[in-house]
Amino acid sequence: MTKNILHDDERPRACCSKSPRVRPGKGIRDLPPYPFSHWNERCRARVEQGIDVVRLDIGNPDLPPPVAVVDAASQAIRSHHNHGYPGYRGTLEFRGAVRGYYGRRFGVSLNADTNIVSLLGSKEGIVHLQHALLDPADVVLAPDPGYAPYAAGARLAGARVVRFPLDSQGAPDLGAISSSDARRARLLWLNYPNNPTGHVVESAVLAEAVAFAARHDVLLCHDAAYTDVRFDGCLPSSVLEISGAADVAVEFNSLSKAYNMPGWRIGYAVGNPEALRLLQLVKSNVDSGMFLPLQRAGAIALATDEGWLKRRNSVYQQRLRALASVLTGVGLEVTVPQATHYLWVPIPGPETAEAFAIRLLDETGVAVAPGTFFGPGGRGFIRVSATVPDERLRLAEARLASWRAVS
Repeated sequence: MTKNILHDDERPRACCSKSPRVRPGKGIRDLPPYPFSHWNERCRARVEQGIDVVRLDIGNPDLPPPVAVVDAASQAIRSHHNHGYPGYRGTLEFRGAVRGYYGRRFGVSLNADTNIVSLLGSKEGIVHLQHALLDPADVVLAPDPGYAPYAAGARLAGARVVRFPLDSQGAPDLGAISSSDARRARLLWLNYPNNPTGHVVESAVLAEAVAFAARHDVLLCHDAAYTDVRFDGCLPSSVLEISGAADVAVEFNSLSKAYNMPGWRIGYAVGNPEALRLLQLVKSNVDSGMFLPLQRAGAIALATDEGWLKRRNSVYQQRLRALASVLTGVGLEVTVPQATHYLWVPIPGPETAEAFAIRLLDETGVAVAPGTFFGPGGRGFIRVSATVPDERLRLAEARLASWRAVS
């Protein structure tokens, strides 16, 4: 039975400019602004009014990268050999580091020449892959709630987005996808550990998605950016661990969350060789590759020992527990996840997610993300991020402790 399916092309469309010289191209006429851009302006306005805003809305790691990573970048940037064009594919050292990481972490063997493409952060790869593979009117299957660039990249390519729900455990409800949409689909997006919910799924769930992709001739695109932000022995799987996945899947990963390097813009895609070849074809016409010192630093980061990850993840877990305790104390229902640095929190009462988040911001100076930033499935939720320094987090907790969650 088909349920809870939303087609983006059925949503109300915004008016576009009538200027004969400067007008939006067809690909962006109906593209909404990135959700966090307007929220950032709202927070900035509060700061200009003299309010000290604590930003728990964005997942912007505040902790430093491993010392060896910074040292490697510092040394590499001093070499005059590292300031020219870096090449399009990524250095052999960087691709070899990705290969080594996948072998150690997942027991997956990759060919550095055909199974790995370097990215300027995984976000650009997520969007550019869709330019590489989609024709207008193709269907892209995207989770709801889910990371906004899955749908935005599809719409930029002229494709039609069909959203499918996640169940109460955060697993994809692939049975909710109609046979008609499945036949027309070219891409299926998944993301585990999940942003925004924090859910981790068993490998059997990924195996079901691989089987779905094979059955419907769909490319499975798995966003694994939070794989190493994990707690209490949780070891999220790579989709490429699943038998047959190499034929039907591409996995995106990033150093942003794993190694506290969001501004460095280092990422990569691995998996199906033909999909990666076409992604590389688009990228070679769009960018000129990743700065060589960044690739050197990225290679060092991917060899970071498990001890560093455990120490860093312990900080996040302690912060999440403290936030959960405070939010529970004001009447919210909170569960600390097994992975990611987010809390996905149901809101009480009839308020919309955005109205609730605005009231929280106005009354406490604490910013959280409305769940609707991640799609209609985020109605009734907020996402709270633990990526601020401890002293700022304590300030937020003090403000929240005396707040009334129900207006």
